[in-house]
Amino acid sequence: MSENPTDNDSLVSRVKGMLYLDGNEDDQLIATYVKAAHAFIRNAIGEVNPAFYTDQRVSSLVEVAEISLAGTYYQNRLALSDTQTYPIDLTVNSIIGQLRGLRNSYDEESDKNETSDQPAES
Repeated sequence: MSENPTDNDSLVSRVKGMLYLDGNEDDQLIATYVKAAHAFIRNAIGEVNPAFYTDQRVSSLVEVAEISLAGTYYQNRLALSDTQTYPIDLTVNSIIGQLRGLRNSYDEESDKNETSDQPAES
């Protein structure tokens, strides 16, 4: 997701569709959850070249993770319980693992390209 409001609106409508929500009473809340999910995913992956997120393999995974996590945030707004719970979002954890692997591959390819362009030292 870029910082473009249109992209944010698109993700909000997709989260609402996933949650089977018809009204627009919670749009602002869901938009906040989408922004939080966006930040969470990027922080979980780590610092990378911004071009990494434009890769076709990456952008679709990031989008699904953001939608899934924003939906989880919405569904678990109130976590009141007498027993301790252990929240596990398998979808997001799985995608973050894949994205970290892709990031490592992307970093290795970038490193190879940087070193291959330089002349050998004598």
